[in-house]
Amino acid sequence: MRPLIEFCSSNMHHGTAQVMKLLEANPDYDVLEYGCLGNCGECYAGPYALLDGQFIGAETAAELLARLEEAIAALYPK
Repeated sequence: MRPLIEFCSSNMHHGTAQVMKLLEANPDYDVLEYGCLGNCGECYAGPYALLDGQFIGAETAAELLARLEEAIAALYPK
């Protein structure tokens, strides 16, 4: 099974576009962008993504990337 990471296009102004591009470069990840993920309050407040349907939020895009990578490593040990 591969990690599924979902991004909201309305959240890209928080810097998540760069996070998404970095994760898309990994062939072991499935990365998708949607027009809306239904987390409008969170979307407005800061960068976030869904990892296998679970909300992962952060204060900055760099912190989001670190949290996603940490969560992926915990869920998908090599």
